[in-house]
Amino acid sequence: MKNKINILLVLILALGLLAGCTSTQDTTVTDMTPTPVATQVAETTQTPEETQVPETTQAPSAVVETATNLDPGYGAAGSSENTDFSLEQMLIYAIQDEYLARSEYEYLINELDAGSPFTNIVKAEETHIALLIPLFEKYDFEAIEDTSSEHLIPATSITEALETGVLAEVNNIAMYELFLKTDLPDDVRAVFIELRDGSVNHLAAFERKLSR
Repeated sequence: MKNKINILLVLILALGLLAGCTSTQDTTVTDMTPTPVATQVAETTQTPEETQVPETTQAPSAVVETATNLDPGYGAAGSSENTDFSLEQMLIYAIQDEYLARSEYEYLINELDAGSPFTNIVKAEETHIALLIPLFEKYDFEAIEDTSSEHLIPATSITEALETGVLAEVNNIAMYELFLKTDLPDDVRAVFIELRDGSVNHLAAFERKLSR
């Protein structure tokens, strides 16, 4: 009987020891549970820096600013406001613009002592005018008085003068391109083509000088 009691006690002690070991293992596992991934990401996430938008807006060049000074009813600027031209209207706009180019370049030469290419181009403007005047006579249109001195664009430096020249030639070319899309007499078409091509050369001369 005593032996049975002893065996029973041993079994009870053994079961108690086994239960204690199991409790210790559970505690260890619980203590070592890693921080959830979602929590780690949340802790390390940083607010991104604000995107810096570069400043791209630039002040308009002197050429663009000068365009606002052009008389909208005179020469090439006037032609850009029209959509339906008579032959007389085209010749008027054309000779006005050639008068203006001559006067503008003479003014820049005298005011700023501008040399080449102004001194060369102003002579070419005389030729352009001489080509247009006979067309007024041939088609019995009234001669146009030269009032271009009232429409000059001021300049305070050679750079501004060159930019004015670029603008004048660009507008002049655009005017003749517009006229050449219409139905023209052959002699008028030939003159307009010659004047346009001359302005293309003038534009190139101004741009070369401006790029130096």
